[in-house]
Amino acid sequence: MATFFGEVVAAPSRAGVDDEEEEEAAGEALQETPEDREIRRRVEEKREVAVRWALPAGEAAPGAAAEPLRCSSFVVAVGHNAAAFLSSFILDSVCWEVVGAVKLWNEWCRTSNTTNVLPTDSFCLFYRLISDPTVLLCQCSCYVAEDQQFQWLEKVFGHIQKEGLQVTILSTCPVADYKTQESTLTLPSPFLKALKTKEFKEQVCCPLLEQPNIVRDLPAAVLSYCQVWQIPAVLYQCYTDVIKLDTVTIEAFKPLLSSETLKNLVKDVSESTKSLKKLLTTNETHNNIYI
Repeated sequence: MATFFGEVVAAPSRAGVDDEEEEEAAGEALQETPEDREIRRRVEEKREVAVRWALPAGEAAPGAAAEPLRCSSFVVAVGHNAAAFLSSFILDSVCWEVVGAVKLWNEWCRTSNTTNVLPTDSFCLFYRLISDPTVLLCQCSCYVAEDQQFQWLEKVFGHIQKEGLQVTILSTCPVADYKTQESTLTLPSPFLKALKTKEFKEQVCCPLLEQPNIVRDLPAAVLSYCQVWQIPAVLYQCYTDVIKLDTVTIEAFKPLLSSETLKNLVKDVSESTKSLKKLLTTNETHNNIYI
């Protein structure tokens, strides 16, 4: 089964599988004890993704009995640097309000419903533009495991109206993952590449990602979901050689500020500079405490 848009997968084959191997595998499945089933049930329960919507008083949170949230633009920033870019250049407490949070647990991270977070925390929060409630942002700095990605997609996009929706995804990955005939040591890291669905018609802000490069994890899952549902979407992937929160990597996303989606959401330049400096200072202080 393909895990991301554009992946080439081999068809399943029964070649080399004899009857004895099949019987042995079936026997192992039948030997599962009630204790095994209970343990598996508890693990699955613990790994369930929960989305809590916290809309202002008077508005019904999206659910089975409520209408999906009207949304014209949904910006998803995955990873600490992409999330920090939104915090520095777009988000503020005056124009935006928190309207939701994702709670999940896996081997790599644990999030909660709290909205008071530090830049180094693992979190996944949703914000809405007060002046235009159809504009949503998501900062997802936590790792969403492969078996949790479908839940995340269903529980987030299941509560957002798809008609008239456009999605922008921001993410980072190691420059070593970039496939090129040139040496990656000569590349001007960090740099941006874009991948889009066929429904996305706007001009992209950087060169398109070349074959045979691929994207992975939640950004790939979101783009694949948009491709299947015919939602216009673009993924901007920043290739960087720095894995921690980093000014240069954060500012590599700045060409996106001229895009149709973000150009009307940009904060004042002086405020953005202050926000970025404060963000990195907070991060440095937090790291020093735990050294």
